[in-house]
Amino acid sequence: MDDDASDGTRSNATACRNRETASSEAEQTAGIDAGRTPGEARSLRDRLELEERERVERTVAQLLNLFGKAHAMAILSAFAFADEPLRFSELEERLEVPANTLSERLKELVAVGFLRRESYDEVPPRVEYEPTEKCRGVFPAFGHLHAWAIEYDLEPVEE
Repeated sequence: MDDDASDGTRSNATACRNRETASSEAEQTAGIDAGRTPGEARSLRDRLELEERERVERTVAQLLNLFGKAHAMAILSAFAFADEPLRFSELEERLEVPANTLSERLKELVAVGFLRRESYDEVPPRVEYEPTEKCRGVFPAFGHLHAWAIEYDLEPVEE
């Protein structure tokens, strides 16, 4: 009889834990899971997680593609170590980048929200670029790359 009682106690405890777990899961996912069976809800969450991972992977791939374009990293690096907005002519001189390439990269970096372009109504015309908060978010990576290059005594590769 004791065995029967302990089995009953175990199954009551298990049932209670199952209800608590189900209740907790329901609270966490009530928004997207409403009206779905637990299996349907789990499948939807898994699919959304996969879609989000794929979206992030595509975004990172696009970002790396942009960073991999000629002189893009050098341009961003110039802003990472600058204390003020930079003019087109300053970038061209400092980086020794052909004007057409520099112009194209700056347009791309403005288009993706990494740089802000400010044009002044002066003679001769003056245009300055400055990094946005989004761009400043990647600046620590430049510091890490710089320290890494120093640590491993890396030399530039001649093209």
